[in-house]
Amino acid sequence: MGSEGLQERYINPYTDFGFKKLFGTELNKDLLVSFLNALLQGREKIRDITYLNSEHLGAQETDRRAVFDVYCENERGEKFLVEMQKGEQQFFKDRSIYYSTFPLREQAVRGDKWDYELNAVYTVGILNFTFDHQDEGHYHHEVKLLDTRTKEVFYDKLTFIYLEMPKFNKGEGELDTMFDKWLFVLKNLSRLMERPAALQERVFRHLFEAAEIARFSRRELQEYEESLKVYRDWFSVITTAENKGLAKGLRKGRREGLKEGVKEGIRQVARNMKLNGMSVEQIMQATGLDEVEIESL
Repeated sequence: MGSEGLQERYINPYTDFGFKKLFGTELNKDLLVSFLNALLQGREKIRDITYLNSEHLGAQETDRRAVFDVYCENERGEKFLVEMQKGEQQFFKDRSIYYSTFPLREQAVRGDKWDYELNAVYTVGILNFTFDHQDEGHYHHEVKLLDTRTKEVFYDKLTFIYLEMPKFNKGEGELDTMFDKWLFVLKNLSRLMERPAALQERVFRHLFEAAEIARFSRRELQEYEESLKVYRDWFSVITTAENKGLAKGLRKGRREGLKEGVKEGIRQVARNMKLNGMSVEQIMQATGLDEVEIESL
């Protein structure tokens, strides 16, 4: 098996393999350090990170199909949960709050000498969808606990950062900061055929080398092709829902019967996948349906 069937030169970071390849390995951890420093825009200077076991976050199997996460801490013990969410979830804010509690609770010290002091926790969501439809130009959200009367930050050790990637539309000539450059790379990497002139920093040279498909081993290529297939199947599910007008309904609010309509759209995609000879496991991974549901279609 070779890369001849792939038209892209660089991997798609919205795939599980692509995201973990760039941000989830010791070999490439300088990429994650650079991204986090650019995201925090000088408020924190991270020199090094240590990867932590993301299984401790308690993520459910259904989340694994739509959310790819990297969990780490810096040299000061501050925790960073970085997630790539390729598809919109109805309660994604609730989910984000829920999973942020795991890095908080695991800091508890056994015994009676702990005074409840916590290290900061950052939850970073790189979203391949839009959730704020009031301001189409605002894509960078930073959320903290706030005193509603004084409008001052009540607690600065819990931060949620959401990046609505579909809203980021800067071209190569508009990339003024490292933050701009990182968002440009994340959104456009798989469509580029060479490293843009605006991305000449050493970290981007490393990124483009790590992302070049031609450099992959046979095993890496197989894993990437499978991950890319899952991503395309997921995109097909979303596109089908949009064609049925369901995405528009989701944006306008919760209407009676809408949830069932979304499910029916997903079932139809699963039926088509069965007709095309795809395995039950592949359909489960792409649609989130269980084996019993798929067999009954």
